[in-house]
Amino acid sequence: MFENICGDFGLSIRRDGTWYYRGSPIGRMPLVKLFASVLRRDDAGDYWLITPAEKGRIEVEDVPFLAVAADIAGEGREQTVRLRTNLDEIVTVGRDHPLRVASDPMTGAPAPYVLVRDRLEARLARPVFYELVERGVERDEGGQRILGIWSGGEFFRLGALDGPEAAP
Repeated sequence: MFENICGDFGLSIRRDGTWYYRGSPIGRMPLVKLFASVLRRDDAGDYWLITPAEKGRIEVEDVPFLAVAADIAGEGREQTVRLRTNLDEIVTVGRDHPLRVASDPMTGAPAPYVLVRDRLEARLARPVFYELVERGVERDEGGQRILGIWSGGEFFRLGALDGPEAAP
């Protein structure tokens, strides 16, 4: 495979999932999906578009994708959570596509993410996260009450209900 490193491609992905080329939004969804299909993230956390002929860096404000819809079927351990991204990829939350909730460094608010593929994540849109919270179940972990959700036989923590990690 021949890779010609081209440096910066002038592409960026904003926090809302919109792709830009030299400051202008890319309005053609098939083109965005094509770019997304060759998007990779390296060990250092940098994002690259990699084709057999060239490799170029792109800027990503947060993560490259946004989970915009949820489909929740079943209950308890048998429950399945499927998320649809802004590029119409369907991801089933589970061992291969774990859900994690970080804290926004600026506000302390929950910042939920799901692994889409190969170190590439989608941030859950607020309504999607609220839907998961609504379907969440309480559980005791080490004397702390937490809220989480089941999917694919795995329990994913959404947040603490009491203690130092609990939301104010």
